[in-house]
Amino acid sequence: MKRTMSTLNIAAILVTGANAVTLEERVAVLEEKNKTLTEEVLATQTEGFTLVDTQKTYNGMGPAASKVYFSKNPLSIGGYGEMYYANPEGKDDYADVYRFITYFGYKFSDNVILNAEIEFEHGANAEDGGEVVLEFMYLDFLWKEEVNFRLGHVLVPMGLINLRHEPVLFNTVQRPEVEKYLLPSTWHENGALVYGRFGDSGLEYTAGVVNALNLNNDNTISADKSWIRDGRQGSHAKAPFDPAFVGRVDYTGINGLLLGASVYYGEASNLKDDASDISGLTTTMFDVHANYENGPFRVYGLYTQTNLDNAEKLGSGAAEKGSGYYVNLSYDAGSVTEIGYKMPFFIQYEEFNPVESSVDGLNEDKYKTKTTTIGMNFFPVDQAVLKVDYAMKEVNNESQDLFSIGLGFVF
Repeated sequence: MKRTMSTLNIAAILVTGANAVTLEERVAVLEEKNKTLTEEVLATQTEGFTLVDTQKTYNGMGPAASKVYFSKNPLSIGGYGEMYYANPEGKDDYADVYRFITYFGYKFSDNVILNAEIEFEHGANAEDGGEVVLEFMYLDFLWKEEVNFRLGHVLVPMGLINLRHEPVLFNTVQRPEVEKYLLPSTWHENGALVYGRFGDSGLEYTAGVVNALNLNNDNTISADKSWIRDGRQGSHAKAPFDPAFVGRVDYTGINGLLLGASVYYGEASNLKDDASDISGLTTTMFDVHANYENGPFRVYGLYTQTNLDNAEKLGSGAAEKGSGYYVNLSYDAGSVTEIGYKMPFFIQYEEFNPVESSVDGLNEDKYKTKTTTIGMNFFPVDQAVLKVDYAMKEVNNESQDLFSIGLGFVF
């Protein structure tokens, strides 16, 4: 009798446990359904606006740029903004309404998607250096996880910042200079890409053709630090088109890790039907990049190099090589205190030389730069950040320290 009662008690406990598990699963499913319904109602009531989820990205892009792919409504509206105050040592301080971005996306169907970005820089006042730029506008043709197609004006899939340049994604007030002068973010060109992911392997790729950089420019000839950046064709009217190859591979199979490499190769004199066009110039660019997050710790950075072959055709003083790297290490102090907000403290080190080599070997140290930046971020919400940093910068052994305060947001 006792044995029978014991058996019944064990059975009752197992049934109760099973029901408890089932109940928890049901509650989780109902909560997810409620979240989905809330998003759908919000999207309907606001004519297409849905909340940005900072944990969701598509094809390596930032969360706001990825909104259309997760939207419950055909129309998606998003964007980001950033402004800052700067106080350079020995110079006048200033403030800049640096960028305001609007993203517009539209799902013609589940497989054909429009995504576009319009940028307003420096208040868009042309007299003070402001401008309005179409940074991307493309159609995605989604076929299957392993193979999809992108046609139009696209972000060039190089480095870390060029695809993920929203201000909540990097710690410093300004983007790393390595990804300004060597990987000329934001770098966008007309082109066609194919991309995909191989199931649970963690491997993702992007490959295709984009309009080539034009390094047959005055800054290359004079070996100026902006020689690569000045080569962007962008979305200018009637930009000459010369196809260049670009490819990227990333591994994300370990939780919190992104590890990858990118490569670019193309003709370097993109001046068709122009008397100053020069044949035989080619550009080779590559980078290796990584981002790793584990609890409150995060580290990210990259190394990149660009070579211009046959630069002597442009002149004896022309630039022919640039290289550099940066590493950013941060610790979220907010996660180990009762403050309840994300508050990473960081240190970043950059070392680069945009004119590491010139044809005549002169002025190769003129732009050699080493910068150590310390600072912190404060996130009142996941979609907005306040930043403070101090950059201790040396250019050719001359100090150019800079104190900055910034704010940024995505929506």
